[in-house]
Amino acid sequence: MAATLICGRLAARLRNSGSGKTLSNASKVLCVTPSLFGGQGTLQRQPRRNLSLHEYLSIGLLKDSGISVPAGMVASTPEEAYTVAKEIGSKDLVVKAQILAGGRGKGTFEGGLKGGVRIVYSPEEARDISSKMLGKKLYTKQTGEQGRICNQVFICERRYPRREYYFAITMERSYQGPVLIGSSQGGVNIEDVAAENPDAIVKEPIDIEEGIKMDQAVKVAQKMGFPPALVNEAAENMIKLYDVFIKYDASMVEINPMVEDSSGIVMCMDAKINFDSNAAYRQKKVFDLRDWSQEDPRDQQAAKADLNYIGLDGTIGCLVNGAGLAMATMDIIKLHGGTPANFLDVGGGATTSQVTEAFKLITSDKKVLAILVNIFGGIMRCDIIAQGIIMAVTDLDLKIPIVVRLQGTRVDDAKALIAASPLKILACDDLDEAAKMVVKLSEIVSLAKEAQVDVKFQLPI
Repeated sequence: MAATLICGRLAARLRNSGSGKTLSNASKVLCVTPSLFGGQGTLQRQPRRNLSLHEYLSIGLLKDSGISVPAGMVASTPEEAYTVAKEIGSKDLVVKAQILAGGRGKGTFEGGLKGGVRIVYSPEEARDISSKMLGKKLYTKQTGEQGRICNQVFICERRYPRREYYFAITMERSYQGPVLIGSSQGGVNIEDVAAENPDAIVKEPIDIEEGIKMDQAVKVAQKMGFPPALVNEAAENMIKLYDVFIKYDASMVEINPMVEDSSGIVMCMDAKINFDSNAAYRQKKVFDLRDWSQEDPRDQQAAKADLNYIGLDGTIGCLVNGAGLAMATMDIIKLHGGTPANFLDVGGGATTSQVTEAFKLITSDKKVLAILVNIFGGIMRCDIIAQGIIMAVTDLDLKIPIVVRLQGTRVDDAKALIAASPLKILACDDLDEAAKMVVKLSEIVSLAKEAQVDVKFQLPI
């Protein structure tokens, strides 16, 4: 419960800050994914840990579960795209850039190609379009200025839908479990539908112990507007999608659009699945599919070191043990006029090497002008943190000021280690004073950088 409150609070703060980049990064660690629709039809956000896979992988999971999807294959080179297009055997094809971000259709590639989803009419055209996508960054509303590299394209047959619908399954706090979400308005930005016409959204909570029932799926299909002849088929697909949701420990399955095809069948034209990272130990095959090229390299570095890290936009690096203490540390930095550069929780059982990795993460951000270490030694021993700090400062040859506030288990041993070291680490017992000190030091370093002069800190200050 505490973790939920902390994650929710951080999500709200990042959302209110207006920083899309910050929120995107935060969602990877604390997994703040959209709780698609709140009780009044307004968008809310819920804390959640998740993994996101490329569309072609999600489509593959659906196909393996007997769900109707367009025929398609993935390609990593233009020649592969040509071969795949010939193998599919259709003259009407769709080439979809595989990046982990929405808004592909309206995105722009470096090089000038418009649209990450393109219709082509021959294997040769598939090869030509793929050559303009592969190895290039695609910029969409969700990627921001940094864009996302496209390393693969999904070539699939073009289908002709009569009607398009929206369907999703997600974990919803207000229902204390999974909920089916549907709408007659598919193939569009569903957030806009929720904001402009909340009555167009259908919601059906599922008892996670009893599982989904046919009459529930039929009710949703009917409310979504499927023709009577297709209601049962749509409901069967929903049940299969729910089975995928449960089988793979998903936190969200989103189909946009689910369609009535021109041939008279129900088909899932697109798929986005997020997976609960807490289930990684039993979903190893799924988590091995993670594409790190789509994420901030620091996220991968943090994951390897088993650290909870979120890059923010400030100048003061934070190294803390415990999510609650990390939030309090960020608060007090803001209170005294500073801006945190990251959220970094080393946890209750961090090792010396993890502390060193944490410092590497913090200092990889060139905006960081000072670092505040705030450790309460309950399970964590302060002397281990001190050893890690000394090792990190020595190995990385850090020049920026470091303020350390340690309390708890073996704090005296920790203070002795820091005092005995030749390093300029500023120790402070009071958190308020430590925060004031690190804010002032960051301001001094900022002014020195602007004046293009070097600053050397001597102890005591």
